[in-house]
Amino acid sequence: MADLRPFRALRPVPERAAAVAAPPYDVVDVPEARALAAGKPDSFLHVSRPEIDLPDGASPDAVHDRGRAALAELQQRGALVADDAPTLSVYRQRRGAVEQTGVVGLASVAEYRDGTVAVHEHTRPDKEDDRTRHIGALAAHDEPVFLMYPAREEIDTLVAAVTAAPPDVALTDHEGVEHTLWVVTDAAEIERFGKAFADVPRLYVADGHHRSAAAARLHDAEPQLAGTDGFPVVVFPAEQLTVLAYHRVFAAPLPLPFDDLLAAVADRFVVTEGDDPAATPRHAFGLYAGRGTGSETGSETGGGRWYRLTARDGVVDEADPIARLDVALLQDAVLHPLLGVDDPRRDPRLAFVGGSRGIGELESLVDSGRYALAIALHPTSPQEVMSVADGGLVMPPKSTWFDPKLASGLFVHPLG
Repeated sequence: MADLRPFRALRPVPERAAAVAAPPYDVVDVPEARALAAGKPDSFLHVSRPEIDLPDGASPDAVHDRGRAALAELQQRGALVADDAPTLSVYRQRRGAVEQTGVVGLASVAEYRDGTVAVHEHTRPDKEDDRTRHIGALAAHDEPVFLMYPAREEIDTLVAAVTAAPPDVALTDHEGVEHTLWVVTDAAEIERFGKAFADVPRLYVADGHHRSAAAARLHDAEPQLAGTDGFPVVVFPAEQLTVLAYHRVFAAPLPLPFDDLLAAVADRFVVTEGDDPAATPRHAFGLYAGRGTGSETGSETGGGRWYRLTARDGVVDEADPIARLDVALLQDAVLHPLLGVDDPRRDPRLAFVGGSRGIGELESLVDSGRYALAIALHPTSPQEVMSVADGGLVMPPKSTWFDPKLASGLFVHPLG
């Protein structure tokens, strides 16, 4: 049973929603956030990325205090206003021909603890610490968690009825993604949504593991603070979601000559040259090698060329929900045995390129000389993510990039 509750949201007045809406804190670094928020006092980045308004090197306490002040200023200026009563919302995103429509509400910390809200990633304690301090300082959950569930006809019908009416908010962000929001205020309609989600056996975290963990930690620390028993989410049917590949790049020099690497790879993969890396199928990788940076000996054998590595028959254990993931196959068959990557989370030679940056970004990083190799992967599917979570297992790091990302600032959950 999934508990999805209404809440009194802080949300932008419609005419200022486009000025407030911002990308999530964890997809832009500080320079990018400063550039996006420059000259835009209503940008929610002043709340979610408050270090942009402080000198570099400011203390964590100063950063969190600045975020709380920025949230208060948005309310004082009338950019954010509170709902009169608890609401749900229906939230649609469209990028080109891709569209996903979810329901905004509160998920239960208790259900996060008991696995009804299922996870598929480990979290880092330092990032949990930072997020817990952030929401505690704000006295608000400022950014929602992205959840998914296997589609259900009853929920689809309710969503269709809401979206038949004119939206309350409609905007297009700096990347061309359309964000449309309908606020559900009718108590009977809210109850129907609640009953429909009560029939969903499990919700799955797609994006926002650290935000979920931080919400639970804050509730453990301050159970008396009203509202900490829930955290804001947007819940989408998994069948509507788009997962982009999370590629890898490996720094120069290689631990072995490039020719030797290709020869070793050929034991478990069929190696072909020149295939389109953007069309890499499941259980295959695109491999791009830089010119003159391929090894300690300076070999140019693989310079500026794409190769495809296709797993040979019997290499992949399709019965194992982790081993059959391409990110696990890459780690187990290439990164660990051939490049010496024992821990992909911490190895400084390995970096990750996710989302819409695309194949051109991989080529650019290698051609610049910063990296010796780029490895293009086939994206992990939502069904694979749910299968891993159902087994109580953990996916390898950087396995998924759900796109588009949720906008921040369109609904905030105040505490207390």
